Amino acid sequence: MSLQQFWFVLVAVLFTGYFILEGFDFGVGMLMPILGKGSDVRRRVVLNTIGPVWDGNEVWLITAGGAMFAAFPEWYASLFSGFYLALLLLLVALILRICAIEWRAKINSPKWRAWCDIGIGIGSWIPALAWGWVFANLVRGVPLNEKRQVVGSVWDLLSPYALLGAATTAILFALHGAIFLALKTGGEVRDDARVCVRILFVPTVVIVGGFGLWTQLAYGSGWTWAALGAAVLGLVVAGGATGAARDGWAFLGTTVTIAAATILLVGSLYPNVMPSTIDPAFDLNIHNASSSHYTLQVMSWAAVLCTPVVLIYQGWTYWVFRKRLTVEQIPEPTGLPLSK
Repeated sequence: MSLQQFWFVLVAVLFTGYFILEGFDFGVGMLMPILGKGSDVRRRVVLNTIGPVWDGNEVWLITAGGAMFAAFPEWYASLFSGFYLALLLLLVALILRICAIEWRAKINSPKWRAWCDIGIGIGSWIPALAWGWVFANLVRGVPLNEKRQVVGSVWDLLSPYALLGAATTAILFALHGAIFLALKTGGEVRDDARVCVRILFVPTVVIVGGFGLWTQLAYGSGWTWAALGAAVLGLVVAGGATGAARDGWAFLGTTVTIAAATILLVGSLYPNVMPSTIDPAFDLNIHNASSSHYTLQVMSWAAVLCTPVVLIYQGWTYWVFRKRLTVEQIPEPTGLPLSK
């Protein structure tokens, strides 16, 4: 395996980890108005399920972006310039979500908490839609010219395939979040979360299956059929485990589906990182978009030494906060009064 291949795989692994971990965070935020309806205590139970881990999950995106910048600077530059407005909107949504989560408990006011809940919802829905749209466009190809610049208008990026990709990540993250809530809560919140899983399951199978089959038939290769099969199998396991009240197995099922779907997308993309719809000669691939051999070599040693430490620490965090939450465990609000 060449260093370019190694770093392409590593960037894919980082995005896969981000979608798995941050995917249920987004799902929790998307479902918070539904599963927390009518009770601030219920909303606090829902939010507290991700309270100890959500900010650590976002580190995967920072690391993936940093790895892309260092290993494939041409890819990073073309992607972030060509998708500038969309990625700026995504970044603003993430910042809004961060502020809403962090500040929600600071002020003891129903009005304040309601505005924060809106921020959490917006900051969850926009990224959940945007990531599917971005990756679908990468696989489909973009109008990339000889100067490695994305030309054309935003309408060129609003194809039916890209919009279906946005719907796929949104509904898959919502299902992933509902299963996570069933796994992490008890009592009435868990019961309602499991109902939500059953409601979301069939639409998720239809949308994810349709997008996966379209991707495979239009852009996939022989081996990516296995990734599509794993994604379908993960959904089957999630559905069966939910029916048997085995929340851990259900969560493993959607985890496999997200990982397999990401592998399907990046496998369909390889060896390109940004195909051009103008001329295949303008394609960005792992060779013409990469840094120098020496840069990749130094980065590889840093990744080999540091990555296990990060994984062990994050795994320990999840183990410490593994217990279920119920409404009885939520104390009274302690925030400051809202000044008039």
